[in-house]
Parts: sequence; C-alpha cells; structure tokens
Amino acid sequence: MQVDFYHLTVTPVERALPGIAAKVVDGGGRLLVVSADPGQRARIDGALWSWQAESFLPHAQAGEGDDRIQPVLIGPEVEPANGARFVALIDGEWRDAALDFDRAFHFFDGEAIGAARVAWKGLAGRDDVERRYWKQDENGRWTQAA
Repeated sequence: MQVDFYHLTVTPVERALPGIAAKVVDGGGRLLVVSADPGQRARIDGALWSWQAESFLPHAQAGEGDDRIQPVLIGPEVEPANGARFVALIDGEWRDAALDFDRAFHFFDGEAIGAARVAWKGLAGRDDVERRYWKQDENGRWTQAA
C-alpha cells in the first residue's frame, strides 16, 4: 500500500484535495475523506462543489443519503461505507486504519508537522508500505521531497 504525505505550506487542503479526488474518481476509484473537525468537513464539502466551474465531483457527507453509492464520501471516521480503497486524512491526524486501504493521502500543515514526522517514522521499515513525501514550493506546486 502507498502512503502519500502532503505537507501544506501554501495551499489550504480545501484547494489541494479536490484535484486528487477528481483523479481518483476519474480512474474509477472511490475516496473516503476523513476529518474529526465538522467545520473542516463542511468546508471540504463546499470546495468539492465549487472547485471547477465546468465540472461536478459527486460526493456527500456521511449519513446524508445512501453512503454506498458515493464516489467521494466525507466523514469523521475511517469507515468506508462507500467501498473506498483510497482514503484522505485531511485534519493532520494520522490513523493506522488508513493502512487497510490501497492508498492513503495524509494532509498536514505546519501545526501538525511533528505528528506527521512521528507517523512517517512509524511507517519506516514496513515492507507492505511505500511512503512518499510531497511538499509545496512557493507557487503551491507539489514536489516530491522523499
């Protein structure tokens, strides 16, 4: 399984996540977006509606309809009711339950960098995990740093 660490230095997660979500859905996959913060979940919900004027990214908040049919499901727990094999942890908190997916996207900012380092080190040496570390440059473009 692959874990991508995304260090947000310029762009907030509300602007960074939709592009990744679109790639997952365009590839036929399903994504679970996890945050313990209800306000952040609401902001992501809004961002997925409005991130590009010419497209629609189907999604819903967990419990607000039939979760099983949602290509992108936003919830407070790592519970893939939509059958997702991809998970995005967007509140800076690593959860080991993400290791049950095919790929995890772990977003964090400067405030959560210490916890991200602990998670990075905790996954080192595992034969079943490939880690990648992405950081934004001054223009907000992603570069792989490790």
